[in-house]
Amino acid sequence: MHADPPRSPLAERPRVLGVDPGARRVGLAVSDPLGLTAQGLETFVRGRGSLLAHLEALARDYALERVVVGLPRRLDGGEGDAAASARQLAARIATALGLPVELWDERLTSAAAQRAFPAGSRKDWDRLAAVFILQSWLDARAGTEPEASA
Repeated sequence: MHADPPRSPLAERPRVLGVDPGARRVGLAVSDPLGLTAQGLETFVRGRGSLLAHLEALARDYALERVVVGLPRRLDGGEGDAAASARQLAARIATALGLPVELWDERLTSAAAQRAFPAGSRKDWDRLAAVFILQSWLDARAGTEPEASA
């Protein structure tokens, strides 16, 4: 009879999807299997199929445990129409996927994506903005989980 091997603190964790919502395009990123880094997936172009059906497929393919949706706040911290749309999208994702959805401040992520990759296209920038949103969320969560006892 074999004992279960000890779990490494670097054991795989359920993955998280990052979403950069937009009126025309939605940038998507996923956490790596260790939950340390965000990796760009793609940019979903609205009007080319159902976004929610696409996210459901990603949830299955990546065994997602959570979704982080960027909340576009103004520089003064206030919210406008884009933030209201992001909140509505987050609620629709939570209902469709049955997963927890968190809103995460995404101020200036699109501008940062354009500065980081000036030769890119809008689709590249949306995907990269999703990476920035998710990486910021992952970094904020780093070290907050209790260590497993040996």
